Amino acid sequence: MKKLLNLSLMASLLLGGCGNPAERPVNTRQLTLSEMLVNSRIVDLSHDFSDETIYWVTAKEFDLEVVAAGQTEKGYYYAANNLTGAEHGGTHLDAPIHFAENKQTADQVPIENLVGLAIRIDITERASENVDYLVSVEDFTRWEETNGQIADGSIVLLHTGHARHYPDKVKYLGTDQRGSDAVQDLHFPGLSPEAAKWLVDNRNIKAIGIDTPSIDYGQSQYFESHVILLSQNIPAFENLTNLDQLPSKDFAVVALPMKIKGGSGAPLRIIALLDQ
Repeated sequence: MKKLLNLSLMASLLLGGCGNPAERPVNTRQLTLSEMLVNSRIVDLSHDFSDETIYWVTAKEFDLEVVAAGQTEKGYYYAANNLTGAEHGGTHLDAPIHFAENKQTADQVPIENLVGLAIRIDITERASENVDYLVSVEDFTRWEETNGQIADGSIVLLHTGHARHYPDKVKYLGTDQRGSDAVQDLHFPGLSPEAAKWLVDNRNIKAIGIDTPSIDYGQSQYFESHVILLSQNIPAFENLTNLDQLPSKDFAVVALPMKIKGGSGAPLRIIALLDQ
């Protein structure tokens, strides 16, 4: 009960600046950030960005150009860089418009859909036996048999265990080749279209994430799971890591992408908050 109470308080605090003021919990004073997090353990679910960052085989890779790094004539140290790269690479957000015309862009995804209580669906055993494994409806119903029905407003994280191969492109993507010809060689787990449709039709989730390069599996030709989810303004988080450090439920997620106006996606810093 203590965990649930702390997580409920945490969620209220995190979302306290959103929504109708009349619906917000009444606080007698403003809490500090340290007070908000005092009973929480933070797990970083993000890969860093570097020359090892994995991008889709047709996307522009990350490049960091050093502009300055050293002592100035005036006696102080100064460092600055330029960076370039595609929206979709490393740990990132897929905004709904990525596969759904006229849906939300990266800057339009409500903060409320990026912050909230979350669950982890563990399919590591099945995915380890089949690199092209498709998360099924049965994986969700099996989780519910133990943990209860997926609550409205949940953020769903799919734990395939595939992040253990990052940043080895051959093991993680299926190939170290680049360009459109390399797409046919992609191999990694993903979410089946049937399971994506089941979520949309039967559950009310805020967002979904996975520890692979894509919500759709590597051999997908039509990206049906993307289309199904993003058409309902359900954003996706891809290339997550450290999902093995999370419980099955009763934790919170904060996913904050770069706010790119009109963007189809964006680099993402995502963390989980666990009750200690």
